[in-house]
Amino acid sequence: MIFAAGLGTRLKPITDTIPKALLPLNGKTLLQYQIESLKKAGITEMVVNVHHFPDMIIHYLQENNNFGCTIHISDERDRLLDTGGGLLKARRLLQDDTFLACNVDILSNINIPQLFHAHTNAPNAPIATLVVSERQTQRYLLFDETNNLKGWINIATGETRPCSLTHTGYLHPLAFSGMQILSPMIFNLLEEGKGKDRFSLIDAYLSICNTESVKAFEPADYRMMDVGKIDHLKEAEQFAADIY
Repeated sequence: MIFAAGLGTRLKPITDTIPKALLPLNGKTLLQYQIESLKKAGITEMVVNVHHFPDMIIHYLQENNNFGCTIHISDERDRLLDTGGGLLKARRLLQDDTFLACNVDILSNINIPQLFHAHTNAPNAPIATLVVSERQTQRYLLFDETNNLKGWINIATGETRPCSLTHTGYLHPLAFSGMQILSPMIFNLLEEGKGKDRFSLIDAYLSICNTESVKAFEPADYRMMDVGKIDHLKEAEQFAADIY
């Protein structure tokens, strides 16, 4: 699944007239980079969720014959649902097998087959395997010595989650990179814990991490960039030119 429904507020004024997914870099859109990366890894059936300028994304995919893939649209034009709510809405399109989910605005050199291998061969059958890195940020996920998620911290404010974080060993802070592999069992857990239609997957993971296995996967020689700010677009163009 490609999360492409966001408003792209940090990319204004560009996103006043186009959705973030159709932001061009070196003659390709962010959505095209994601689709081509997945296709190169052997993934040819995808779900794309839409909300902001949804018809532009749908028309763009039709115009390009879905880039030779089977692409299903999960339409959130009535209400933006965040990653957890968006995933749950697309359940009927995703629930039959292990699947990958990624944010449309992340560029990276991720080895997708290696990521799937790490997930399927991990002990304790994780519900999710999250691609993480050591990059600097204010908000980190906290993993124990066996790479299981145990919490979250905002280092600027000192806030931790769960609020009653009591793990006694060292917890390794790692930054989530916007890509993950999920077991279809995630849908049952999301349904059980759902208190509202719109919610974040990270919030959901933090609510189940003491009873379910949510793993970290830190690739070797990993490079990634979040194309989230308008003043980083030149850098993003160079980054895309280097890795694609």
